[in-house]
Amino acid sequence: MKNNKSHKYFLGTKDFSHNYSPKVGILLVNLGTPDHPTTKHVRVYLREFLNDSRIIEIPRWLWKIILEGIILWTRPQRVAKLYKSIWTEGGSPLLVFTKALAMKTDIAATKKYGSQVKVSFGMRYGNPSVSSALRELKDQGCTRFIYLPLFGQYSATTVGSAYDALADELKKWRWVPDIRTINQFHDHPAYIKCLADNIRNHWAVKGRSDKLLMSFHGVPLRYVLAGDPYHCHCHKTARLVAEELGLSKEEYVVSFQSQFGKEEWVKPATDKVIEGLAKSGLKSLDVICPGFICDCLETLEEIEEENKEVFLHNGGEKFSYIHSINDSDAFATALLEICKDSLTGWASEDLESALPKLKEEGEKTDKIFNERMCLKEQAFY
Repeated sequence: MKNNKSHKYFLGTKDFSHNYSPKVGILLVNLGTPDHPTTKHVRVYLREFLNDSRIIEIPRWLWKIILEGIILWTRPQRVAKLYKSIWTEGGSPLLVFTKALAMKTDIAATKKYGSQVKVSFGMRYGNPSVSSALRELKDQGCTRFIYLPLFGQYSATTVGSAYDALADELKKWRWVPDIRTINQFHDHPAYIKCLADNIRNHWAVKGRSDKLLMSFHGVPLRYVLAGDPYHCHCHKTARLVAEELGLSKEEYVVSFQSQFGKEEWVKPATDKVIEGLAKSGLKSLDVICPGFICDCLETLEEIEEENKEVFLHNGGEKFSYIHSINDSDAFATALLEICKDSLTGWASEDLESALPKLKEEGEKTDKIFNERMCLKEQAFY
């Protein structure tokens, strides 16, 4: 007798009604965070993160030896201490800000599109997962999805990996929904304006320094040479922000942070640039990280703490970190602008005319379905 244990059941909807009005689910995807700032939880998070072949592109057998034999026994304890230094009552800043941003975007979407559009968020690594977030939107009646990784500049290490998580989840669904993806928004006017306004607001409160540094997360140079557009996207974002602010080329500089390992990464490195600026006699410096939508370990600890010390230690006098856009109302509205083209044909701001039509379409579908079921029953009997 055959063993049926391997039979595959796909994720459906219990007691599904064919009389429905299609809703659109917008899923915001961020990188992720440990559940708690402890060695144990950081190890779990790093194992998932560093096991992603999009992140580390070396032979799996070799990387497994390095990861399981060295990194996961040495790095978690040190990283846990760093997380503790930025942890809030609500948890990881990345999680707190991403959650708040999704809520504000959902509220803005409801004001604009009524019940047609729902917004949620998921993390590529850690919790809440992309899978759980997609299922949450599905349970709310969403049959169409806009998938928006919160990485303005495309990289296979971020956006590409987020797409892998999407594909892995949808392999399990019975009805694979319509999906529209947004793989970058590095030059979108709404994004650029939010960044520039964020800088202006900071200057209005704390004053303007002698130079502005825009620091993006680094990637191995090998990835860029293989065709990843990330480096170009970062420089274009920086140029457009500078133009929006009316800055000359001498008034700002672009760098790349968070480098690790012995492999060559894109340059210049943020810590080296900051050290060099201080040693050259620059007395005040503003730093912003445009690629990080929400503040996290890399901005609050690496930039605001570590690199501040580098600047001051080498002769600088005033170091000012400009916080990320985070959950600003302006960016919640900007996200809907970024999604505007993808929403075309799926959601209408004219609710009075849109909803009756959607309801009529659902009733027609339900009628056809019931008629066909009756014909089948008659044929059977």
